[in-house]
Amino acid sequence: MIIYHGSDIIVSEPKILQNQRLLDFGVGFYTTTNQEQAARWAKKVCMRRKSSVGYISVYELDMDAAKTDLIILRFPVPDAQWLDFICACRSGRQTVTDYDMVIGPVADDNVYITVKLFETGVLDKEEAVKRLKVEKLFNQVLFHTEKALSYCTFQNSIVLEGEENG
Repeated sequence: MIIYHGSDIIVSEPKILQNQRLLDFGVGFYTTTNQEQAARWAKKVCMRRKSSVGYISVYELDMDAAKTDLIILRFPVPDAQWLDFICACRSGRQTVTDYDMVIGPVADDNVYITVKLFETGVLDKEEAVKRLKVEKLFNQVLFHTEKALSYCTFQNSIVLEGEENG
């Protein structure tokens, strides 16, 4: 399986880095199977870091081997369990210590509004899930452990040329 990571640097040796930002699936190394999504992530990183060039790092994930050896949490669709999980991760209440990898939809900017309305009690869970089902969501693949990263092999990188990144 080919996966992508967007950044302002080429990441030939992915690592699990601790950071202060509370993200959808917690701490880890984030990738996606969608190159367009990785390009968007690269642009966001470039804006945040005031970098002028973005990159998409391309990897081969040996998913068949990973499935037999790793604990993988999957969210095929943005359902109530997914909503609870990302709300817990983004609030710091959930750590991903029980899983080597987490795979599921990205809570992009449009989805984030629905999640916030749910977290603040404006929407109940049923209404939030109903709204999430109409969104076109890309996926994300989080590597939470170094063991999981051992199934990920760097292939090459793509320079995001001719676009305004920063």
